[in-house]
Formats: sequence, C-alpha cells, structure tokens
Amino acid sequence: MERAVAVLLFVPFILGTVLVFAVVIRRLLGVRVGRVRTLLAALLALFTTAPVLAALAPPDPRTVSGGEAFLLGTAAVVISALLAMAVLVILEVLLPTGSLPGPVELWRGARRRVARARRYSTIVRIALRHGLGRFLRGRPGDGPKSAVARRRLARSLRESLDEAGVTFVKLGQVLSTRAELLPAEFVEELTALQDRAAPVPWESVAAVLRAELGRPIDEAFAKVDPEPLAAASVAQVHSARLADGTPVVVKIQRPGIAAVVERDLDILQRLAGTLEDRTSWGRSFGARRLALAFAEALREELDFTVERDNLQTVAAALATSPDRGVRVPTPYVELSSERVLVMERLAGTPLGSAESTLAGLGTERRAAIAANLLDSMLDQVLVHGNFHADLHPGNLLVDDDGSLGMLDLGSVGRLDAGTRASIGQLLGAVGRGDSVAASDALLQLVDRPENVDERELQRAVGVLIVRYATPGSTVGVAAVGALLRTFTSYGLGVPAPVAAVFRAFATLEGTLALLRPGFDLLGQARAAGSRRITEAFAPDRLRGTVEEELAALLPTLRALPRRIDRIGDAVEHGRLRLNVRLFADDRDRLLVIGLLHQALLTIIGATCGVMAALLLGSGNGPRLSTGVALFPLLGYGLLIVAVVLVLRVLVVIFRRD
Repeated sequence: MERAVAVLLFVPFILGTVLVFAVVIRRLLGVRVGRVRTLLAALLALFTTAPVLAALAPPDPRTVSGGEAFLLGTAAVVISALLAMAVLVILEVLLPTGSLPGPVELWRGARRRVARARRYSTIVRIALRHGLGRFLRGRPGDGPKSAVARRRLARSLRESLDEAGVTFVKLGQVLSTRAELLPAEFVEELTALQDRAAPVPWESVAAVLRAELGRPIDEAFAKVDPEPLAAASVAQVHSARLADGTPVVVKIQRPGIAAVVERDLDILQRLAGTLEDRTSWGRSFGARRLALAFAEALREELDFTVERDNLQTVAAALATSPDRGVRVPTPYVELSSERVLVMERLAGTPLGSAESTLAGLGTERRAAIAANLLDSMLDQVLVHGNFHADLHPGNLLVDDDGSLGMLDLGSVGRLDAGTRASIGQLLGAVGRGDSVAASDALLQLVDRPENVDERELQRAVGVLIVRYATPGSTVGVAAVGALLRTFTSYGLGVPAPVAAVFRAFATLEGTLALLRPGFDLLGQARAAGSRRITEAFAPDRLRGTVEEELAALLPTLRALPRRIDRIGDAVEHGRLRLNVRLFADDRDRLLVIGLLHQALLTIIGATCGVMAALLLGSGNGPRLSTGVALFPLLGYGLLIVAVVLVLRVLVVIFRRD
C-alpha cells in the first residue's frame, strides 16, 4: 500500500518535472519545435541530471554543505538542460520539425505509398511491354537517331499512355499540343489519342446520381435513359427528361475516378520533380511547373461546378456578341453538383459524323459557318477573355440549319485584359507583316529571360511571317509549331493561358477543315484582325475608345499638378528624399542571407577551434568519472564542432554546380 502511494506521488512529480524542463528548453531555444521531441529532450535532461550530479559531487558527500549541495544541484540541472538543448538542436538540423509525420499521417502515408508502389509497378510493366524500358534508364545515347526510330518510339509511347489510363491519356493529349517541346513525330502520334472508355453499368452510375441529388432519381427526372449517349474516362452522358418533359442530358462522373486521378497525379508530379532536378531538359521547359498546371486543369475537369459556371460565362459572352449561329447548352444549376451536370440538350449531330448534314448545306454555306465559328472564337479570346480551349470535332454539334453547338466546356481558357490586348496587337502586326511590332507583342505575352536578343528575335519572327503569314498560305498548325519552337530556342517561357490560346487555335484548325475543306485559318484570322482594328477606329467606336482612355487617365492628370507642387516645395526647402528599397529582389535577399550564414558558420567554427585548443591545453579540470575529465571532454567536443563547421564552409566554397 505504501509503495503504491509512493508511486502515485512519484509519477506526477516526474511528469511535472518533465513539463518544466520542456517549457524551459523551448523558452531558451527561442524557436518553436515539435512537442514530441521537446518532451523527449526533457526526459533526457531528467535522466542525465543524476549522473551529472554524481560526477560533480566530491567523493565524500558528507563534506558538502547545504549551500554547496544547492549549487551542485543547480549546476547539474543546467548542464543536463544544455545537453538536452544540444541534442534538440542536432535533431532539428538532421530532421527539422515537420519532416517526420505523426502516427496517423504515418499510417495513412504508408497506405498511400503502398498504393503508389503498386501503381508504379503497373506503369513500369506497361512501359516494358511496349519496349520503353531502355529509355526509362535514361542512359546517354539511348535516344532515337532517325525519323523512323522516332516514329516507332512515338507509337510505343502512345500505346503505353493509352493503356495506362485516364490521367496518362489526357497527359498525352496535352503534350500533343506542345509542339515546342516534342518532335513532330511524337505530336502526330499523340494527337491520335482518344479519351474513350467502356460504359459503367447503370446501377453504379445511378448510385452516384442519387447521392448527388440527395433524393430518388424519379423525383428529379421523368425519365433517364440507362444507355449512355457517350462514355469517356472521366464521365458518361445519358439522355433524360425533366418532370415537365424538357429534354436534357445528364453528365455523371465515373465512380471512383477522382481517387485514381489523384494517385496518378501524385506520381506524375513526383516524376516531374525528379526530371527537373536531375536533367537539364527538364529544367529548361519547367517540368514541375507543367505538371502542376496539368494537375490543376485536370482537377477542374473533375469538378463539374467549374464546367457549369463556364457554360454560364460563355453563354453570357455569346449573348453580347453578334449572332454568329453558335450556342452553348444552358445548365440547370439546381440539379448540378461536383459530380453531376444537367444541361439543355442541343439539337444537332457531332461534327465528326455529320457528313450528310454538311453535304446538304452547300460549299458557300459551309465556308460561312466556318468563318462564323472562327469569328466567335476570336470574340471569345480578344473581347471576353473566356474561350473554349478544346474545340475538336467531337465537341461541336451541327444542326440542319447550320447552327453550331459547343459542348464540354470543362476546359476553358481565361485571359486578362493585358494579354487580350497583346494578342490583338500580334494579330494586327502579322496582318501588316510588321515583324518589329509582332516581336514586341510576343515579348509582352511570354515570360522573357533576363537577356534576350530582341533584334535576332525580330528577324526570326519576320522569317516566320514571310513563310507562313503571306496571302495564300494554309499551314496554320505548322505555323503555330514553328512559333512555339522559336519561343523555346530563345529561352522564352509560354504562360499557361497563352499556351491555351495556341492550343485552342491548333485544335480549331482541324474542326474548321471538316466544316470547310481547305479553309484558310491564318488568312481569315488576318482578315478578322484587320476588320476589328478598322472597327475600333471607326468614327462611332473611336469616340467611345477615346472617352474610355481619357476616363482612365483623368485621375492621374488631376493628381499631376499637386504632385509637381509637392516635389517643387520639397526641393525648395531641402526636404526631397528618395526611398530606395534594398534587396527588393528575392534572389538578392537569398544571396545576402547565404553569405551571412557562411560568415557566421566560419566565425562560430573558428571560435570553437580556439576554445578547443585552450581547453585541451588547460589540464584535466574537474573529473566526471575515474577516467574522464571535463576539460578534455569539452575540448574534443568543440574541436569536432569546429571541424564540421569548417568543412561545411569549404564544401560550399569548392563545390561547382
């Protein structure tokens, strides 16, 4: 009984002491460290106090007075706390706080790693089966040397991506539009990738629909056809009728597809980071940035509320533009959610299978429809800033009267006013054949490096204009690819919104060719650009443009006299000051911080070396045990610290990236 009472009293004392040590250690360090490691350091301090006290005490404890015992105890506590702090600092250097997950995160992370490892093995097996194993090793000289070998490799890559699933199929589709990154053989093969999948059984799809509606299906719809109109890798579409008989289409996300996409995106982002860290070509086109942009776009595609909002935005933009016979379906917001999208069913036939409908329209009517579609896209890009970024033939319906319906607005590009103005300037400069103005507009559109030869860029753009933009030229996609390759050769980075514009028009050319074979995309774009410039300077539009510019300049003009007066008054009374912000650039701050760190490490290392030499030359000092003295122990410890810090500085000095 007495022993149990003693244990009950001793445990709170131990816990209280540990907590006091933890609070003191965190206070003395002055930084926030993990609670678990702080408690472990406090336990270390508690358990080392007794040995330290025994080492400091004289051989005969009876000779120690009360005051000396207090001082020895305080010294033992302080030394133990310092040892715990040193261990804590070493832990922070080796394993910073937050680098190790907690138990729950560790368990979840282990499950994710197992699933990722299985997926890795599946992807590797697919690559090996299609003959891509030697390219995975990345050995020098493994690249294809001839056009035939490149085409064979491109076919193997396409088949591998097609077999790997939805995420990799969509990655291949995106890469097929990046002619500045891949050879022509790869672009041609990857363009053939189709986003298709076997239909999901109606029972599984109906479960998703019921869960998103929050009520039985027959309460929201009079009828839903169990047979899908179309089945893709992300969703499938069913025809339905509302309770009032209105025909609609219901787009339902495939069950479990979000988890599959997230797992594959995690793998892609890790691979992109490895490529950017270990290869020069990965750094040159920013593999990590491209992977992040692709992941963001694919996650938007999985959220049908984004497509719902895009439908409303594009519909509002089309309503304010001249009627060009182009529509988008109206969404039913009250029935839509993240995984279900209900929208109006447009009349018409998909363009890819509308040969008979197009044949009945006649050549001139088809040319007019193609021109109207191009004008509508230019309105979306140049005026409204919201445009359909993937208008391939499967996303366009053609009705018997020639009206068009745009589908699948999950991929919509968005442009700010400055980017729209620069694209308009580029079109106008190409129409005039002005390479100087075209290169200036391009430099406003792209991410330019610190040093770019603008004169040489003007010459290159002039060659492209002469080759592709002269009257009679019909090689639109080749012109886009050549322009993008020019960007890459001059180190110009293409922002994602601008790349989406180029991708949209490259895709649109194939659609226009189906509407009207031989349609001159560049010629019509030049004519449309010139027409818009002429309209902008027409008398009825010029007055409005001037008024808008004056309204924007008016606040500055009104404040200008007051500012000039303030500057003159400050000069007259000797109060003129210039505020200069030092180290405004992050790179400058990082450089100075790095230099300061190296200087501090050098000073601390030198100081530790001097202190170690002094301690090693000062005798043994107090003995911690029979064979261990205090001064040599501290001296050798400081010597080790000095050597480590000096070596750390020398590595930075002599390392060559």
